[in-house]
Amino acid sequence: MRCNRVAGALGAIVTGVDLSGPLSPTTLNEIKGALLEHQVLFFRDQPLRPEHHEALARAFGQPQLHEAYPHVEGHPAITILENDRDNPSKIEVWHTDMTFRACPPLGSILHGVIVPPQGGDTLFASLSAAYASLSPSMQAFLEQHEAIHDFSQGFKESLAEPGGRERLADMLEDNPPVVHPVVVQHPESKLKGLYVNPLFTVAIKGLSASESDAILNLLFAHIALPEHCCRFSWESDSVAFWDNRITQHKPVNDYWPQHRKMQRITVDDGLRPASDWP
Repeated sequence: MRCNRVAGALGAIVTGVDLSGPLSPTTLNEIKGALLEHQVLFFRDQPLRPEHHEALARAFGQPQLHEAYPHVEGHPAITILENDRDNPSKIEVWHTDMTFRACPPLGSILHGVIVPPQGGDTLFASLSAAYASLSPSMQAFLEQHEAIHDFSQGFKESLAEPGGRERLADMLEDNPPVVHPVVVQHPESKLKGLYVNPLFTVAIKGLSASESDAILNLLFAHIALPEHCCRFSWESDSVAFWDNRITQHKPVNDYWPQHRKMQRITVDDGLRPASDWP
């Protein structure tokens, strides 16, 4: 297995691994180590069947369900993210997956099933690189605060559709707003990272609305600086595996009205984001 770095802050192309077959303990440990080092891993030419996809995820943790999306028949953990002329993508902003939950996923594994000939890249940002490039004074200020994350903010377009609130009623009931530290520490690498995102973070506790908005907008723009990012161009049967505890990502929706179909599993570790770990 080899990892070729794609940017200074994060990201590596992995070769020499077949994700569709049984992975030895040695290979799994190499992938885990590479994920900690590079934060997002990219694989080419991986024609995964749903059972392969799910087996790969289960090697890292328990799959976490996301009831807001359709899923592969017989595989409720594999969500289908599909867009075409009649169904444009609704998510266009930077986000860390499912921070509206008390225990967001450890990571996500995304498989490109139908990829348009042009467009549809995904941007990734390192939250540790973004934190490290702040001034010590700003780091100290942010470490004192927590932020509110809200499912209804991230899915406001879906909720506004006819029947949207009825369709997502269970998700609304099961996911009231939650609070996470603005600065979290990765439980394994121990790197600190900024843990706010424009899709789900609605306010910083203890600040006025204008103060909170100003700080959040500053952080959202700071995280997305090119120095903190990498960009992945999809091909059919490409796979991306990102560490959701220390990254954000953003789809580039420049392929519409072409057809794009992705399948994703989110992997749970049962840990709540924390500002420090022993």
